[in-house]
Amino acid sequence: MTDPRITNLARILVQYSTEIQPKDRVAIIGEPPADPLIREVYREVLRAGGHPHLALRFEDMEYVLFTEASEDQLNYISPFERLILEEFEAMISVRSQSNTRLLTNVDPTQQQIHAKARTDLYATYTARSATRAFKWVGTLFPTQAYAQDAEMSLEEFEDYVYSTTYADSEDPIAAWLKVHDEQQRLVDWLAGKKHVEVKGPEVELTLSIEGRTFVNSDGKRNMPSGEIFTSPVEESVNGWVRYTYPAVLRGREVEGIELHFEDGKVVKASAKKNEGYLRKMLDTDPGARYLGEFAVGTNKKINRFIKNILFDEKIGGTIHTAVGYGFPEAGSVNRSAIHWDMICDMRDGGQITVDGELFYESGEFKI
Repeated sequence: MTDPRITNLARILVQYSTEIQPKDRVAIIGEPPADPLIREVYREVLRAGGHPHLALRFEDMEYVLFTEASEDQLNYISPFERLILEEFEAMISVRSQSNTRLLTNVDPTQQQIHAKARTDLYATYTARSATRAFKWVGTLFPTQAYAQDAEMSLEEFEDYVYSTTYADSEDPIAAWLKVHDEQQRLVDWLAGKKHVEVKGPEVELTLSIEGRTFVNSDGKRNMPSGEIFTSPVEESVNGWVRYTYPAVLRGREVEGIELHFEDGKVVKASAKKNEGYLRKMLDTDPGARYLGEFAVGTNKKINRFIKNILFDEKIGGTIHTAVGYGFPEAGSVNRSAIHWDMICDMRDGGQITVDGELFYESGEFKI
């Protein structure tokens, strides 16, 4: 018998996150361990009148690609991948890794080549998603590997996943509609504002949001979700920030990151672990040293760091910034082959002031 929480999660993904309509072409992408959820998503897409297209991944193939492929092969883009991102109406992606450190020792140059080759395709995909011409959502199916990273048993981690997605509630879609309403109040207040100051024990930043839009991240793209985000004016960011938690990118964990900004650009970067990798990623391309995102996490059910950015960036009481690619729907013009989120805890006296008015303090909104 299928866990009813899995059925609920599938309903959320299809009915709420992507709002599948009759005749929508829907790519369902996932790995074999996620079979119970993939099956229910497939069922829900059919019930909604859509056309489901399965695309199974095998995570070991990523390692094979980055250790065996030539530069020409790394630059190749599958016509099926292009078809999904350029023409399909929707994509539902489910990660279910059995080894979250599979790519730790892969040459990052190989990954950079592969990512750069997709820069233009990624720009098309983000532009289509900004207008909802392309509806997508990414989620996670619990595995032992994720549970180990989170320092939980598998049963505990399952409970955590289904709680933070509201899949364990009686009416999960109503729960997400409530999240939308609560966050929309904040987004509406921020509309038309210009200047942001962020201060706390680990951060002192100023940035401009003039002409930029805050986005209500309410479960339409990430599941779970719970954040409001924007892309700051590219050359406006000044100051420094020390990130509270390790930042993981492409299988590598970088700890103790501190970044210093001048006129938008990272001019000084250090880390206590894997500093060389941090610097290499910041040199991916010119846009990699500018912020593509400034965000505030709002999901109080996400209350601990589990080394998974899908969850961690939404921790209630934190902010996160991302170096690299910015969001067209927020007004960003920054382009890069990377988008790397890094999290700073604000619950110990951190403040956000907007146009001189206290907006946020110690993890709580004040407006």
